[in-house]
This record gives sequence, structure tokens and C-alpha cells, in this order.
Amino acid sequence: MKIGRLKRAARKFIGYSRSGYSLRLFLYSLALCGNMMSGTRGRRCAGLNDLFIQGISLHWDKVDKDSYLREIAAFQGLDQIRFNKPVTFFAGENGSGKSTLLEAIAVAHGFNPEGGTRNYNFSTRDTHSELCDAITVVKGYRRERWGYFLRAESFYNVATQEEQYADAAHPSALYHEKSHGESFLQLAQNNLRGDGLYFFDEPEAALSPQRQLTLLAEIYECAKAGAQFFIVTHSPILLGIPDADIYCFDRDRLHLCDYEETGSYQITKMFVNNRQALLRNLLND
Repeated sequence: MKIGRLKRAARKFIGYSRSGYSLRLFLYSLALCGNMMSGTRGRRCAGLNDLFIQGISLHWDKVDKDSYLREIAAFQGLDQIRFNKPVTFFAGENGSGKSTLLEAIAVAHGFNPEGGTRNYNFSTRDTHSELCDAITVVKGYRRERWGYFLRAESFYNVATQEEQYADAAHPSALYHEKSHGESFLQLAQNNLRGDGLYFFDEPEAALSPQRQLTLLAEIYECAKAGAQFFIVTHSPILLGIPDADIYCFDRDRLHLCDYEETGSYQITKMFVNNRQALLRNLLND
């Protein structure tokens, strides 16, 4: 990094140090930035953007040599990821490692593996992987003031826990008294804030296409207000959020891709445009 850039970075750190951004993390971000930006010119340093989470580093020496994590194709040779956009999608086929990585980042950042806010502390069954112990989360100079880990597979447990945590000052939203889709969307809406950090694992699972559009609009507006999202999804609707980064877990590697390159978009387009021919071929009818 050039001296001028270092001086600007130092001034920025001094201006935000009172918010709790540590010198160690600041220097780590600069080092990460230097590694990632080597050989580039005219691009903003990823270590100094406005995101709560700048990137992650993976330390495979902390993963058991016989762990299934080492067999996931998208993780082969992966030692760091940089995040540049307020909305980051993980897309790809079932079993490709999307939810595993999302869960690991969330848990490494202090969230409960089954979901909820960082204050949720319960366990129905301990099934999360050891990848969280091998991840270093590189934090930015901004610190989120709220956050939520929303998982489709454990929503029932989180909704139950929300009722148990409720008190006079924090009444329950009674999610179990609503339809699955209504309660899922309301839980998301109740926790969306412009100063929040969010991990959503297949949030479309309970939502109709119309409600997915509702969630899309709310995520987009929240991100514009300063929030950061990491989202695992198969939904071609949610993947259409403008100005988002999409990491694809196919082709045996993790890589950035365009919306039109995702399997969710391509297969949906093929089905809608060629439904009869596709069904005849698929059903041998």
C-alpha cells in the first residue's frame, strides 16, 4: 500500500477508534487488504469499506484431517474471502457447502448455531460443523448494533425460544399463532434495521413468490440504510436484488458470478419458457 493510502487509513481509524474498533483488527484489515489488492490499481481497499464484516480467513490446520469439510469441492484451496457489497449471496446446488459456510461465519461472529440474535443461547441438538473454529472474521471500523441469524430449518425452535425469552418489557410476537409464511416474514421484518448484520439461510422456504418480492424490497432498503446481509438462497427472485455479490458454489470452486449464470435463474427460465417440452422429456410422457 502506498504511504498516502496508509495515512488516509490511519486518519479513518483514529476517527472511528472510539466505537471500539481495535488496533489489532485495524492492522489485520490492512494486511488482508494488502494481500487481496496486490497488483491492482484504482480500486477501493476491501479492508477499509463500510461493511461490518470485511472478509474471512480460513485456517485449515484447525480442521481435522479426516473431516468431511475437506471433501467439499468449493472449499478446496480456499483460504480467504473478501466482501465488498452490503448484500452477499451464496448460491449453488444442494450439498455444495453454502449453508455450512454461512453457519460457520455466523457462529464465528458470535451467533447461536440454531439462529436468533446474539443473545439467544439454546441448543436443541449440537450439529454445527467445526468450520467456525477455523475461521477468523475480519471486522470493519463500523460495529453493528443489531443482528439476526435466520434459518429455515430451525425456525420452529427459534419461534418457541422467542416466546420463552419474552417478558413484560419485550412481549412475544406469538409467531406460532400465525401461518408459517406470515410468521417467517414477520420475524424477518421485526428484526430488520439499518445498523444490523444478518445471516439468512434459505429465507424463501416459507414464502410465496409475492412475499419473496416483499422481502426483497425490505432487504434492499435496509442494505441501502447501512445493513449487511449474507444470504443462502435458491430463489431466482431474491438473487435479483440489485448490486449484490453472488458467490457460486458450483464448477468445483467458489467464485463470483453474474445473476444470469446461477442455476436458479437458468433452470427457472428454461422451465418457464419450455415447460411442455421439458416435462415430456423429464416424465417420458
